[in-house]
Amino acid sequence: MILVMLGTQNNSFHRLLEEVQKCIDDKSIDEEVIVQAGATKFKSKDMKIFKLVSTKRLNEYVDNASYVITHGGVGSIVSCIKKGKKVIAVPRYSKYGEHVNDHQLQIIQTFDSQGFIKGIKDISELEEAIKEIKDFKPQEFVSNTQNIINIIDDFIQKN
Repeated sequence: MILVMLGTQNNSFHRLLEEVQKCIDDKSIDEEVIVQAGATKFKSKDMKIFKLVSTKRLNEYVDNASYVITHGGVGSIVSCIKKGKKVIAVPRYSKYGEHVNDHQLQIIQTFDSQGFIKGIKDISELEEAIKEIKDFKPQEFVSNTQNIINIIDDFIQKN
């Protein structure tokens, strides 16, 4: 099973679900797909789409997922890498009305550069990332306050 997490913000991320659907249609994705869609409204005969799910249920989905495809929200990324999950992260962009600015790209680049996730810059890279995620070995994430401070400090220093 593949979990797609779009967070809980009021902005749609329709582009990502369109691309996931293309990957299902061309058989790049051949597993069950469960989506926590938040504000994104999308119809699919191939995906199980929920607006929101309980924290308990979301954790169960994360635990059972082969890998997770997520937006570039820190909470979504950290909740997955804490569990050692393989993650493909895709940024929301302001030019598409998906967010107020492009900070998710910077967040994704920071986690990607440290080996925690497979980050992509553009939705068109999803199919290739899906091929690569099978052999991806994520860096172990040590959950402690100093580690988070270091990641945030690194992010600030680079920007």
